[in-house]
Amino acid sequence: MCLGIPGQIVAITDASRGLATVDVAGVRREISVAFIKRDGETAEDLIGAWVLVHVGFAMSRIDEDEAAETLKILAELGEVAQETEAMRTSALA
Repeated sequence: MCLGIPGQIVAITDASRGLATVDVAGVRREISVAFIKRDGETAEDLIGAWVLVHVGFAMSRIDEDEAAETLKILAELGEVAQETEAMRTSALA
């Protein structure tokens, strides 16, 4: 299991609680973006941002090239399928 998997923020679901929808290799789920929101920034400013996701939290921002390279390496290691399946399963619970 990896510590963080790249995902792209595609929507804000609850700005007041710092919640957003992230797309991780085609799997979408709600995560907290409270740790990555900068002073003076609105939640909507985060749409389109690439982040490292771990246990329902965006841990840090990354650029698109870094996200693509990380996803490529994780796919080669077989981690992407494992992580996205875990996300699918936990989203159903």
